[in-house]
Amino acid sequence: MTLDGKVCIITGGGSGIGRASAILMAEEGAAVIAVGRTASKVEAVRDEIAASGGTAEAYGIDVGDEERVCGMVNEVLAKYGRVDVLVNNAGHSSPRRMLLTTTADDLRSVYESNLVGSVFCAQAVTPSMKEAGEGTIINVSSMAGVSASPLAGMSYSAAKAAVINFTAFLNAELRNTGIRASVVIPGEVDTPILDGRPVVPSPEARQTMVTAEDTAEAIALIARLPQRAAIPELIIRPTWMRDTSAEINIA
Repeated sequence: MTLDGKVCIITGGGSGIGRASAILMAEEGAAVIAVGRTASKVEAVRDEIAASGGTAEAYGIDVGDEERVCGMVNEVLAKYGRVDVLVNNAGHSSPRRMLLTTTADDLRSVYESNLVGSVFCAQAVTPSMKEAGEGTIINVSSMAGVSASPLAGMSYSAAKAAVINFTAFLNAELRNTGIRASVVIPGEVDTPILDGRPVVPSPEARQTMVTAEDTAEAIALIARLPQRAAIPELIIRPTWMRDTSAEINIA
C-alpha cells in the first residue's frame, strides 16, 4: 500500500524526522502539510516537494499555540475535506538538563512543544476523523521516555514518557471509532536536535545512529497499513549501542 491521495499533517516538518517524513509521504502521493515554528524551514520543505511534483502546504506556527493550530487544521479541512494522518513530531530539549539547573521556562518550553502541542493537534483533527470513521495519529516519542536519560535531560525524558502515555489514552478513549493512535519510539537519531546537547556527538558517533530517513520509514509503515490494522507502539533504535557516559554533562 502507498499513501496516494492521503492528507497528512506533520509537525516539526522543517527538519530532521519531520522533513524526512514529509518528503517520503509526498513521494508516495500524499498531500503533505508541513508545520513548524520556523516558517522558512517548512516553506523550503514545501518548495522541495513541489519541485519534485508533489503536493505540499507550509505553516510556520508554534504547535503550543492552540488558536493557530485550530486555524491551520480548519484551513486544511476547508481545502482538502479531511485529515487522514497526523504526525506529532514537533519537540525539543533544553540546554539545561539536570534537576537543579532546569528553569521554569525550560519546563514550559519542552512540555509545550513535545506534549501540549501534540494534544492540541490531536484535539483539532479528531472531530473530523470521527466523522469520517477513520484516521491515524502518530506521536513521536523517544527511548528517553522509556528509560529516563541524563543525556536527554529531565524535562525531555518526562515529556516523552507523557507522550507514550498520551498515545495509550488516545487508543482507550477512541476505541472502536476507526481512529488508531501509534507512538514511534526512536533511540538515537542523527538529526539537528543533537546539536543542542551540552556535549555534541562526534561525526563518528553519528554514523552509528538511526537516520531521520530510517525513522520516516517506520512512520510511513504505520500510516500505510490498512485501517483495520494498528501498531500501537514501535521502537526503532541503532543496531550498535554506544557508550554515551562521556557525553553526559551534569550542568
